[in-house]
Amino acid sequence: MAQITAALVKDLREKSGAGMMDCKKALTECDGDVENAIDWLRQKGLASAAKKSGRVAAEGLVGFAAEGNKGVVIELNAETDFVSRNEAFQDMVSGVANVALSNDGDFDKTKVAAFPGSDKNVEEFITEMVGSIGENMNLRRTGGLSVNSGVVSAYMHGALKPGLGKIGVLVAVESDGDVDKLAALGKQVAMHVAATNPESLDRDSLPQEVIDRERNVLIEQAKASGKPQEIAEKMVEGRIRKFYQEVCLLEQDFVMDTDKTVGKAVEEAAKDIGSDVKVTGFLRFALGDGIEKQEEDYAAEVAAMAGV
Repeated sequence: MAQITAALVKDLREKSGAGMMDCKKALTECDGDVENAIDWLRQKGLASAAKKSGRVAAEGLVGFAAEGNKGVVIELNAETDFVSRNEAFQDMVSGVANVALSNDGDFDKTKVAAFPGSDKNVEEFITEMVGSIGENMNLRRTGGLSVNSGVVSAYMHGALKPGLGKIGVLVAVESDGDVDKLAALGKQVAMHVAATNPESLDRDSLPQEVIDRERNVLIEQAKASGKPQEIAEKMVEGRIRKFYQEVCLLEQDFVMDTDKTVGKAVEEAAKDIGSDVKVTGFLRFALGDGIEKQEEDYAAEVAAMAGV
């Protein structure tokens, strides 16, 4: 039997939104496995569908650079939000984004590439800025998209300056049609992605293990409802379709016009653009995804619970 520690209970509570005692019970039932405990809580109706990012907190900036048929997005973290408003830090993030664009968003190549106007590479320049600004900081991730024909549109939510903010999105749109209209469509889809945070482009790009996991949860929920087998199976299939509509970009209701899906909106836009249009990918970087700040007081509160 695994030891159910305060840290495990805290982790599960933040990922599931369930109560502390329910989290403790779920971990006990699942021998300390957090992912299985999330499913157990969902099967009991005690938690909503949880994403691995959980409730996260980190400071710094997300930045993007896009030009024609390619674009990149990066995340550079610091210790406090105050630093994100520092002009030197902002200039550094913009500079790193431009370097990443020259390296097609490759993380390792970007780190060792020369920083503009400096005799240092990106990693060395960031280290130097740590001493100058007085806070620990690091380049956490980079990513890029490109198309053979078309555009990569970018959108920054909560922008402090052009291309700098809290949530950066790239959308790759392939087409031989009007470039300006294509870019406008791509930006609308990017704004949608910023708002809805889809897990995949379409059903085919959704990992099978994600589908299997959701199906298993829904099967257990259907069984618990006491419905006959044939009705339970229909319930599961209906809910799986709804799941696809929630997590797959092209099947989501378009935030710009909720009477149609994103896929339908793209299809209709092709008529005005003058050529077939296909969204081939997207990237969404939200500042601090997957990073948790220490909350020692909260952990102590959990540890004080009887039996934890």
